[in-house]
Amino acid sequence: MKLPEKEEQLMEIIWNAEQIFMKEILDAYPMPKPAATTVATLLKRLTDKEIIGYVEMGNSRQYFAKINKTDYFSNQVNFIIKNFFNNSASQFASFFTKETNLSNEELLELQQIISNQIKNQST
Repeated sequence: MKLPEKEEQLMEIIWNAEQIFMKEILDAYPMPKPAATTVATLLKRLTDKEIIGYVEMGNSRQYFAKINKTDYFSNQVNFIIKNFFNNSASQFASFFTKETNLSNEELLELQQIISNQIKNQST
C-alpha cells in the first residue's frame, strides 16, 4: 500500500522516534508546522489502516509504527517492479542504471553490491 505524501512524512517522524507522543510529533515537523488537528487526522488514518498503533498513557497516546520502514519501502519497490516493469527486476535495473545519471563510481558500487549478494546466496 502506497501512503499519501503527508502520511509518509508523518511515518518518517514516527520511524525515526520509534515511540512518540503528539507534542513530540508536532515538534519534529519542519516549519511551517501543520495544525495539531491535521496531525490528529493523519494519526487516525494511519491507525485505521493499521500502519501505526498507540499505547494510552494517562490522557496521552504514545504512537509507534506497526510496519517497519524497510518493509514499507521494499513493498513500494516490489510494486513498481511488478506494475511498471512486467515483474522483471532486470528491466527495472536496466532502467534505473540508464535513466538516473549514475556516475561510474556509483555503478561500480552497485556492481559490488550485486556481486556480494550473489556470493551470499551461493553459500
